[in-house]
Amino acid sequence: MPTEGRVFFDGLDVVNARGETLSKIRKGLQIIFQDPFASLNPRKHIIDAVGEALIVNRVAPKREIKDRVAELLKRVGLNGDTLFKYPHELSGGQRQRICIARALAVNPKLIVADEPLSALDVSIQAQIINLLEDLQKGSELSYIFISHNLQVIQHVSDISAVMYLGKIVEQSPTALLFQEPLHPYTEALLSAVPNPDVDRKSKRIILEGDVPSPVHIPSGCPFHPRCHRRFEPCNKVVPILKEAKPERWVSCHLHI
Repeated sequence: MPTEGRVFFDGLDVVNARGETLSKIRKGLQIIFQDPFASLNPRKHIIDAVGEALIVNRVAPKREIKDRVAELLKRVGLNGDTLFKYPHELSGGQRQRICIARALAVNPKLIVADEPLSALDVSIQAQIINLLEDLQKGSELSYIFISHNLQVIQHVSDISAVMYLGKIVEQSPTALLFQEPLHPYTEALLSAVPNPDVDRKSKRIILEGDVPSPVHIPSGCPFHPRCHRRFEPCNKVVPILKEAKPERWVSCHLHI
């Protein structure tokens, strides 16, 4: 249970939802996990792993499951031979496509993609990114894409939020965030991104110390012990997330 705040999806209270309300939320909200192998039952054929979502959510009768799953697999670039294979018989990229097909099975409005590329080779990562973008075209599907790879975020996201110790410290249209970061933590993150232009020199910002424990968060601004731009109020006063510029939100005393 959350310690504070409330979560709403499509006007429905996610935390306190029960019965039919919870079923409605589950249909509209799906997830793609970080490790495709760990998120698939090793004892189930692919047809059962994907078809279970159709049966549980009453999307299709059992007699139509095979055709519906085959259609979903085709949509994510896999053929019918995959239906009766086990997860260990597939590559990492194929398994992640299966997880995407399973998420799409109930026609969700929103998919939370939790580090969906981190367990994959770079060449496969590009295929999965292109697949996610293609699936979104012509539909009302949205993604919450969670990643440590800033280059991927820059490519796939319209709006980006940067988090530190579990709190959003900056939120902005992606193009503006990469062009002009407002929070010192965002500045440091972007300075660490490799620059392929050898003629363009960029100064790397090295942060001091280690990330504090989320159990013992520092006083004032949680980032102040490592911040290269800290000043007097930072160690005493917690900055609030406020709109520093149009459509740009930041939690930093530099922009109060």
